[in-house]
Amino acid sequence: MGHWEDFWWETTTEIKNLGLQKKFDEQLEKMNNQDKHRYKDTRQKWSYAKDKVIKEHWKRVSKHEEN
Repeated sequence: MGHWEDFWWETTTEIKNLGLQKKFDEQLEKMNNQDKHRYKDTRQKWSYAKDKVIKEHWKRVSKHEEN
């Protein structure tokens, strides 16, 4: 069971440290209305949302640094 708890803690910490809590919550809400995410469990949804918002964050950061 410990690895599940680690996942929740690490995800929450990383999202908060990057200042992406609002984006993460918005992504989860968006996923609630999409059929392709309908049968995913909570951990799968969180993992997908985390990966997506962090990827978008680093794209924005690198794009900003180029300008």
